[in-house]
Amino acid sequence: MRIPAALSVAILVVGCAGRLPGPAIPDGHLPMTAGEVVPWIAATERDATTQTRFSWRFLDEKGTASGRGAAQIAPPDSLRFDFRGPLGSGSGAAAVIGDTAIWAEPEDQVERLVPNYPLLWAILGQARYPHQGDLVSGMSNERLQAWRYVNGIDTVDYVMTRIGTRQLVADVRQGRNRIGRVFTTFDAAGRLIKSRLDIPGSRARLDITFDEPTLLDSIPHERWVAPDDAQ
Repeated sequence: MRIPAALSVAILVVGCAGRLPGPAIPDGHLPMTAGEVVPWIAATERDATTQTRFSWRFLDEKGTASGRGAAQIAPPDSLRFDFRGPLGSGSGAAAVIGDTAIWAEPEDQVERLVPNYPLLWAILGQARYPHQGDLVSGMSNERLQAWRYVNGIDTVDYVMTRIGTRQLVADVRQGRNRIGRVFTTFDAAGRLIKSRLDIPGSRARLDITFDEPTLLDSIPHERWVAPDDAQ
């Protein structure tokens, strides 16, 4: 049965008001050095160049959209991200190094889908390293590892489970406003299964289901070059 668009939006609003899925961010963080969280972050990184295709579905107050996409990642932190809707609608691409886009086209479509590049990396199963000047804290127990970066009013939280199904949560906030929250699930071999991004400010939600990744020898140079209209 197809759910009418108006009802879908109502369901989304109710869902955003409730508790978001995945492990909660725990209390009890203690001050840490940036070096102390490096092994936790490194454990989320790929050790080879890969391409992962995926299906996506986006829902906000304007309606729904869905399609296919692909992420090509060259370790440690270079990413080409593409998504396409039906008949080419709702399409976009970005080339990213670390937390910065080399280019994004069209920029408004990319930002609507994923408003923050640490969130995009978390969707793809990777945590980001702290920046210079970040105050780092964290905690670890038999169930999970959790760490946090604070810089002024900006806060980034990560949680990685250690038992059962492997799960990664990333929560990005600016003051009291949550920019977005990612909940990513892996299989027993550490491969991506699915990811969910909630964007409370625009009452939006992005769901991604991943295909089996494939290894690449390299990513062609032209994949990093901006389209003419992105110059």
